[in-house]
Parts: sequence; structure tokens; C-alpha cells
Amino acid sequence: MIDPRLLEILVCPVTRTPLSYDEARQELVSAAAGLAYPIRDGVPVMLVDEARPLTDEERT
Repeated sequence: MIDPRLLEILVCPVTRTPLSYDEARQELVSAAAGLAYPIRDGVPVMLVDEARPLTDEERT
């Protein structure tokens, strides 16, 4: 689980838009950029090179 206060202040480094939390995959999702940033050991990894591209189904 990610701290809700942290989620409020984090934005996508590409689009500067808010992120959503995918608890099942432990990722922060930027629908605008089509990327999912991993959370490792409770720490969001906000590097574009580490992000996973979203599939078309995940974008909707």
C-alpha cells in the first residue's frame, strides 16, 4: 500500500499529470503517458527507463 499523501503529490515525469495506484501490480499508472512506474520495496521508481508501457486494454 502506498501512502495516500504521497500519491497526491507525485506526478508523471513525462506529462506532469496525476497518477493512479494499481495495488495488484504495485505500480503507479500514468494513463496520459501510457506508462506504469514500478514500486519496489515501497519506493516508487519514477524513471521513464524503468516504466512499463501500458497495453491498449490497460489504457481504457
